[in-house]
Amino acid sequence: MKTRTGFYPTMIALKTLVKREILRFMRIWSQTLLPPAITMSLYFIIFGKFIGSQLHTINGYEYIQFIVPGLVMMSVMTNAYANTSSSFFLTKFNKSIEEMLVSPMPNLIILLGFMVGGTIRGLLVGMIVLLVSLIFTSVPVQYPGVVLLMAILGAMVFSLGGLINAIFAKRFDDIAFVPTFILTPLTYLGGVFYSIHQLPPFWQHISLFNPILDIVDTFRFGMLGFSDVNVFLGFSLVMIFFILLFCWALYLLKNGTGIKN
Repeated sequence: MKTRTGFYPTMIALKTLVKREILRFMRIWSQTLLPPAITMSLYFIIFGKFIGSQLHTINGYEYIQFIVPGLVMMSVMTNAYANTSSSFFLTKFNKSIEEMLVSPMPNLIILLGFMVGGTIRGLLVGMIVLLVSLIFTSVPVQYPGVVLLMAILGAMVFSLGGLINAIFAKRFDDIAFVPTFILTPLTYLGGVFYSIHQLPPFWQHISLFNPILDIVDTFRFGMLGFSDVNVFLGFSLVMIFFILLFCWALYLLKNGTGIKN
C-alpha cells in the first residue's frame, strides 16, 4: 500500500513537470520550432542544391541525401540541449528550483522531467526538419528502429548535457559558452557534411575521438544503410555517455550544486 500511495503522486509530479516543459516551448513555437526549420531549409538549398549538385555521389546517394541524416540529428541535439539549459537556468534564476528541491518531489523526478521535456523538443524539431527535407529530396529509411533509438538516445544525452550546463551556470552568458565554443565545432566536425573517409588518414583518426561522429553516423546508418563507424560501438558509446551524464546530473541535484552555493 505504501508503494501505491507513493508511486502515483510521484507519477503525477513527473507528468506535471513534463507538461510544463512542453507548454513552455510550445507557447513560443515561433522561437523554438520555426527557426530550425528555416535554418535547415537554407542548408538544404545552399549545401544540398547549389554545392551538392557539383559533387559526386557518396555511396550511391546524392550529396543532399547524404547530409539529411546529419542535419536532422544536429537539430535534435542542439534543440534538446538548448531546451534544458535555458529552462533549468531560468528555474534556478527565478528561485523556483528551490521549491522543487524542498518539496516531496524526488530529485530523480526533477531530473527526468527536464530531460524528457528537452528530449521531446529535440525529437519534434528533428521531425520538422525531416519533413522539410522531403521538399528537396527523397529520404530513404533503411532501419527505422535504429533511427528512432539513436534519435531518442542522442536527444536524452544532450538534454542531460544542457541540464548540467545550467546547473553550473551563474550567468546567462555561461549558457551560451558550451554550445558556441565546444558543441558547435564538434558538431560541424562530426561528419554532418562529409564522410571521414574523405579526410587524410591523420584527421580520420582524430575524428574518431569525436563522440558526435558516433551519434550522427549511427543515425545515418539507420537512414541510408552505411556508416563510417561501427554501429554497435556507436550505440555502446552513446549509452555510456548517457549513463555517466545521468548519474552526474542526479548527483549534482542531490548535492544542490549551483543552487545552495
